[in-house]
Amino acid sequence: MNIQSLIRPSIRNLKPYSSARDEFEGTADVWLDANENPFNNGLNRYPDPHQKELKWALAKEKNVMPNQVFFGNGSDEIIDLLMRSFCKPAQDAVLQFSPTYGMYKVSAGINNVTLLDVWLTEDFQINTEVAKKIIAAEKPKLIFVCSPNNPTGNLIQREAIIELLKANAIVVVDEAYSDFAGQSWISEIDQYPNMVVVQTFSKARGMAGIRLGMAFGNPEILAVLDRIKPPYNVNILTQQVALKALAEFDRKVIDSLLEERTKLEKTLASLPQIVKVYPTDANFILAEFKDAKGTYDALVKEGIVVRDRSSQVPNTLRITVGTLEENERLLAILSGEKLDVKNERIGKVQRRTSETDIEIEVNLDSNKNTSIHTGLGFFDHMLDQVSKHGKIGLKINVKGDLHIDEHHTIEDTALALGEAFLQALGDKRGIERYGYMLPMDDCLAQVALDFGGRPWLVWETEFKREKVGELPTELFYHFFKSFSDTAKCNLNIKAEGENEHHKIESIFKAFAKAMKMAVRKEGDELPSTKGVL
Repeated sequence: MNIQSLIRPSIRNLKPYSSARDEFEGTADVWLDANENPFNNGLNRYPDPHQKELKWALAKEKNVMPNQVFFGNGSDEIIDLLMRSFCKPAQDAVLQFSPTYGMYKVSAGINNVTLLDVWLTEDFQINTEVAKKIIAAEKPKLIFVCSPNNPTGNLIQREAIIELLKANAIVVVDEAYSDFAGQSWISEIDQYPNMVVVQTFSKARGMAGIRLGMAFGNPEILAVLDRIKPPYNVNILTQQVALKALAEFDRKVIDSLLEERTKLEKTLASLPQIVKVYPTDANFILAEFKDAKGTYDALVKEGIVVRDRSSQVPNTLRITVGTLEENERLLAILSGEKLDVKNERIGKVQRRTSETDIEIEVNLDSNKNTSIHTGLGFFDHMLDQVSKHGKIGLKINVKGDLHIDEHHTIEDTALALGEAFLQALGDKRGIERYGYMLPMDDCLAQVALDFGGRPWLVWETEFKREKVGELPTELFYHFFKSFSDTAKCNLNIKAEGENEHHKIESIFKAFAKAMKMAVRKEGDELPSTKGVL
């Protein structure tokens, strides 16, 4: 196939814009070539216009060459660039298979390109015989295949895509949801020089906010996109965040969503108001309702928004797979259960450093979903005291450098925990603010707490033993100091007794009880005469 013959003549002959960063490669001490502000704030320089470091990192993950990778400001920019590269306005055509992603139609309209539309079969697959007739007659420059398809959720059959690849056209396989299907065409881009595979950081990687789309394919095609894109289409913040995300990518998020998807599919299929739940390979479910509009309106009244896709598939709603709590709330409403929906005070924090990887969720109003895993048994036991005696939900998952020592795990957990508490407290209206507790077994522990916004720790506790369990006793001071710093609270802790294990446990119990008292909410008044906390 002659790719050059498919490119718009005006684009093929275009002399691309040359930025300052295109004209010089290497290192320098003084940069006076791009009219940038010289004062360093970390963002005063233009980003790499070709995202070389990011391309190398992604190419390594996908097992392709860097020149087989292209980045866009979201996948939508890539779709638009493909149309501008290959389609002459008011003359050329593109082909799509409906119902499908709406931006193909929008981009065709913006670029004044004819949109050929072939409807999928009843099971949302491509009718290849009809498609081949349309291709032979209309000769589209681009063929868009969304797989898994949006809004139907299903993978498009491999045989159909192979048939389309025989056409004298660029076949764009849009794989925004492929991570949830477990298969991709990227490994076959060398075999099919007219195929471009498009993916995104927005779905499985959970980074819709950074707007980063990816294209994989023949370097000859991607070089055309590179020539006509804006010079700095991917900003430096996006490149930095994406590099970090590639280094830290963990499939457990995908696995969790797939588990929730299975449960959601099963329960939806059992509901009497649902006619059909369509099979899905994505992170959403398309379901046919007896009254889709009525159901949509009812859900909105309960504060839940789904997508009404009835204009594409009659009487259907598209439901994104949410968290366990979100899915349970949706299903409770659809099942007709009366929900006691509370505006629970929840804080969520992710903290990742070279020493630790921490995820924490704090629920000040319910401890029914507590789960604590730090890798340190005695530390887990102490944190469980906070949840149990404070009636506070704690979801804590920590991966730390315990092969070195316990310090980073304990200190970083406290920092993240304090930050999550501060987030959950919100504007602090209605809280008691203060807590004070003196539980006594064979040990006396006194804990006073003030969520007044000023971090401070008074620690009057001595330990006779160097360790309790596997933990150095000196680290408990660091735990409470770190918590105080990020939760912005004042802590006064005193303890005495003979049994070191009991002494530490009584401190955590007292801390939990004081916490329970301080976060209790009643009314909406700010607990401060200054009018601010």
